[in-house]
Amino acid sequence: MAEREQQTDPSPKDEVPASLHGHCFIVPKKEISTVPDMAKWKRSQAYADYMGFVLALNDAVKGKKLTCEYKVSEATEKLMELLDILDRWIDETPPVDQPSRFGNKAFRTWYGKLDQEAENLVSTVIPPALSAAVPEVAVYLKESVGNSTRIDYGTGHEAAFAAFLFCLCKIEVLKVDDQLAIVFRVFNRYLEVMRKLQKTYRMEPAGSQGVWGLDDFQFLPFIWGSAQLVDNPTLEPRHFVDEKVVNENYNDYMFLECILFITEMKTGPFAEHSNQLWNISAVPSWSKVNQGLVRMYKAECLEKFPVIQHFKFGSLLPLLPVKP
Repeated sequence: MAEREQQTDPSPKDEVPASLHGHCFIVPKKEISTVPDMAKWKRSQAYADYMGFVLALNDAVKGKKLTCEYKVSEATEKLMELLDILDRWIDETPPVDQPSRFGNKAFRTWYGKLDQEAENLVSTVIPPALSAAVPEVAVYLKESVGNSTRIDYGTGHEAAFAAFLFCLCKIEVLKVDDQLAIVFRVFNRYLEVMRKLQKTYRMEPAGSQGVWGLDDFQFLPFIWGSAQLVDNPTLEPRHFVDEKVVNENYNDYMFLECILFITEMKTGPFAEHSNQLWNISAVPSWSKVNQGLVRMYKAECLEKFPVIQHFKFGSLLPLLPVKP
């Protein structure tokens, strides 16, 4: 790090993008404190930009397998290294013996490391010329792994990770041609680490609707995963409840990877423990599934006060009315 900062002649990647000249970064904070505040959020630049980001990635992955070829940039590699560190910390922080089965308190120790190191980790991804962005972007990383008081995890934490990736795109650390790597490498690796956290520390599902919810922990991989399957010549929505199909194809499709994890974590008939997904398996096409999940994501996650009250707003995702 220090050596690069001493360079007198910065390389082009170390220059501040023109769009950020004079930009004032701020540490994000909560701004939705009452239900009526939700109207501000729905009309905000942050909402428009966040949803635009989710949909741009949705379009980018349509019809593509996780195993397809795509560009892997230096920034992507650094994000993978960051996630590998989080994964290693889980191994270094085993669960403690405690009377309650759920919410292992060792998670707080693990989270304490992230809380302390988040800015250092993020500064390995963001070039020195943009170091002013680090405190703002690091907040979203810290928010993306679950709550250390309640030892729970849910779609609001997942949204914070998507916001983290959006911020890296906004400051041009990640580029348009990184879109496939963002979903297939970075987000997929994030999911692996979150599943390991959920299993290791028996985290509670935050705001789960149980059998009537889509999934106890995640939502975005179902959206992007269904986009991957649009116009698939052999796999139809009805196939994802077939264990053999899932086992043969989960390495290629994020949606099936999610189904595999659910069946590992839950017992009993699929229709009983995951009723909402069971209903989705009856939808005739993946494009209809994909459109329905986008609508459901807005209604069940982004427009629900219990989720958005925890979301933080800064200069990159501002709670300001959409620019005309």
